Amino acid sequence: MTKLKITVGTMDELAERTRDRLEAIESGADPEDLDDVQPELRFESYGELFDLLSAQRIELLEAIAAHDPESIRAASELVERDYKTVHRQLSELVELGVVEWADAGPGTAKQPRFPYDGLEIDIDLVDDERPDPAAA
Repeated sequence: MTKLKITVGTMDELAERTRDRLEAIESGADPEDLDDVQPELRFESYGELFDLLSAQRIELLEAIAAHDPESIRAASELVERDYKTVHRQLSELVELGVVEWADAGPGTAKQPRFPYDGLEIDIDLVDDERPDPAAA
């Protein structure tokens, strides 16, 4: 498994990075040798990022990763929160690709799984495209 990389930036930046990686592969680079091979979730604003990484959601992710609950109800009991709230949060996390539902047969409970070793948050505080105000 690997860590899920979470970044903040525009989708244009992600598309440019993807194009650069594809060009490197087409020119003969081994994809395994390229850095940032890990899956990435990109938000366009810090507000979106902080909505995902609220204290409640981090606690829920930790509980799922540590205890491997068999159902949404079991997950809600682990974090001592209302079933509906946990169901909504898990559904949002599944939609983003942070959590997945384990394969379960028809009529069985949904089993949330955290398919990564952890989260890696990458925030560039300096934009290389903007001029340095100290140099002005």
